Amino acid sequence: MTSWKTYRLGDVCSRLRSGKGIPASEVSACGKFAVVGGNGVRGYTDTSNFNGQCVVVGRQGAYCGNVRYFDGEFYMTEHAVVIVGNEYADTHFLAYLLSTMHLGQLSAQSAQPGLSVQTLSKLEISLPSLEEQRRIAGILGAIDDKIENNRRINTNLELQAQALYKQWFVDNRSDDWETIKLGDIIEISKKSITPAQSENTIFEHYSLPAFDDGIQPVFEKGKDIKSSKFIVEQNMFLFSKLNPRIKRIWLPNIQTENAICSTEFIPYKPKDGSMFGFCYSIVNSDSFYEYVLSLTNGSTGSHQRFHPIDTLDYELMIPNNDYIAKFEELVMPIYRTIARNRMECKNLATLRDTLLPKLMNGEIKIE
Repeated sequence: MTSWKTYRLGDVCSRLRSGKGIPASEVSACGKFAVVGGNGVRGYTDTSNFNGQCVVVGRQGAYCGNVRYFDGEFYMTEHAVVIVGNEYADTHFLAYLLSTMHLGQLSAQSAQPGLSVQTLSKLEISLPSLEEQRRIAGILGAIDDKIENNRRINTNLELQAQALYKQWFVDNRSDDWETIKLGDIIEISKKSITPAQSENTIFEHYSLPAFDDGIQPVFEKGKDIKSSKFIVEQNMFLFSKLNPRIKRIWLPNIQTENAICSTEFIPYKPKDGSMFGFCYSIVNSDSFYEYVLSLTNGSTGSHQRFHPIDTLDYELMIPNNDYIAKFEELVMPIYRTIARNRMECKNLATLRDTLLPKLMNGEIKIE
């Protein structure tokens, strides 16, 4: 790192300041511009206050120190510190560098709770030449671009699968089909485990934060998991009962014998394994989601839930088994492709996270 130079962050930025507050009434599920807070996009609005490349650092609460990179036109809120490099620093490189520095630990150095702009501006960082920064960011960015591309493909595949279900079982529904309840073909597993009792066992943990952070399970030792969890088995899928206005449905690609999930997920399991794709498509359908929302109780969005057992009363009409089998032949390849793409995303993220600190400290050189 002999060619790297040390600077204060504030000296290599053309912008280092928070965004502005926005009334909750102006943030909705749709709009022209994304509203960016301390943990990324929190909704959409019709006005913007930033356009270009930037690093966003969360400055308060649970998201204090979170680092994300954005490129485009957005509305940046007061909970987001917006950082843009100058002639000494490439903004994309800064995003990768700052992501390795555990910025949340700096919050204790601020006079006010949270992470202040003043504290960030005094942070010492080491930078190679601008050309080298761009080359490093290019390598890491290519990996992230592939991950994002896979996620877009998966989103499109999910939409295709939902469209197939609607076409086959909603638009072309026949009056001679049988009316059943969801509980006739799906059960809810209640098998649970307390991971902390197996301190050194590595668990494949399907948690709500893991879903929100890319739909990838995390692997943790039992001693680091504080509460009981549901056991996740093959031919299961998960649906979140917490704050259902945010739809979270997870098709696990189980890799170990120690898969578990948060008790905020409902572990659904088809009674007939040959109907897995059909059953998953039901729970992933718009009509089921609307039914779930009708069951929701709770005074605030962050604490709204519904009783899992009530979902088994959802009524639907189904055809004969041959018709369902034909649907399975169409939809299961889609779901298997989604699983493969998620696995590739996981492997790419592991590669990126292995390279990241080594490139940021000069241990690995681009040559």
